[in-house]
Amino acid sequence: MSELTSSRLTLGRAHTRSDEAIAARFLVEHKGFTFDLDLTLPGRGVTAIFGHSGSGKTTLLRCLAGLARPRVGRLVVNGEVWLDTDRNIFLPTHKRPLGYVFQEASLFPHLSVKKNLRFGLDRVQAAERRVDLSQAAELLGIGHLLERMPAGLSGGERQRVGIARALLTSPRLLLLDEPLASLDQKRKLEILPYLERLHDELDIPVLYVSHAPEEVARLADHLVLLEGGRALASGPIADTLARLDLPLAVADDASVVFEGIVDGYDSAYGLLTLALPGSRAKLAVVHAPVAEGKTMRVAVKARDVSLITGTHEHERSSVLNMLPATVVGIANDANPSQAVVRLDVDGSPLLARVTRYSMDRLAIVEGMRLWAQVKAVSLLA
Repeated sequence: MSELTSSRLTLGRAHTRSDEAIAARFLVEHKGFTFDLDLTLPGRGVTAIFGHSGSGKTTLLRCLAGLARPRVGRLVVNGEVWLDTDRNIFLPTHKRPLGYVFQEASLFPHLSVKKNLRFGLDRVQAAERRVDLSQAAELLGIGHLLERMPAGLSGGERQRVGIARALLTSPRLLLLDEPLASLDQKRKLEILPYLERLHDELDIPVLYVSHAPEEVARLADHLVLLEGGRALASGPIADTLARLDLPLAVADDASVVFEGIVDGYDSAYGLLTLALPGSRAKLAVVHAPVAEGKTMRVAVKARDVSLITGTHEHERSSVLNMLPATVVGIANDANPSQAVVRLDVDGSPLLARVTRYSMDRLAIVEGMRLWAQVKAVSLLA
């Protein structure tokens, strides 16, 4: 049995190592743009690099890959020094054990899919390979495409082949630069489940550049928000999305993301019960049966949460989920007639967008106990 079917792909270091982190310090000045960043990122899982065009997302990936040389910089990846300008250390791109996938897959048009994959595999000495061609093909669902030529592939298929080729280099760091940006919605939905498999089955750090909130919510464990060449924030995705001092919390599609644990299933009504992390609170979701104990990613949009004051749970409401909550922060919304309220639900953050009129009518203030009525819950994975 292959490693893929028996366990997770162990392309990274052991989970318990104390040096499992990416420490990056870059200063780049180019044509009036200053990129000044000092970050420590997780050494495994998916870190989303999020920001508007021109915020520095691709510059960060180019520095990590050695395609841009900072005037001042230091880069340590899981204990290995790739860059240190103070000590005149600069590991060139071809010596950095990384995989890089661009917006376009850039496959060799004259080679079959299998030969494109072999190109990635052959870059690594046999003794150092930690994934084989069949494993990469199974992980990305491209086994049936091996004899095809790139011209006969869809955009989503080409990207999956490009990611598989990057994995076959046995990288210690995988960089994905907006891999879905050139795809239509149908192709994006086709490839997202395979990216989720990367999240679930790889033990290497993945840096995923995107400006699409829905991709970030679905895939990321950690979020870096860039603006004007600097990091506005860096932290676990659940906490960072709920920060009222960041523009994400007051955006029209503001939401929170957390991992729910399947706690039961009501077959009579088709309702799945999810326990919130580290909490006594639970959510009921219309869904097919799922094995108890399974972790599922959940998103709740701020616009789908309403607030109710009082001492009872309004048992006659048609809304499935009514959660006891405490107001921990209030921020102005981009729309002056509305406000965004941050709530604490037994340790889990939640956002609610309400009108200023309702804020005054209910006399909502920090520290207040109330009920959060969750009108819609999205299961992302």
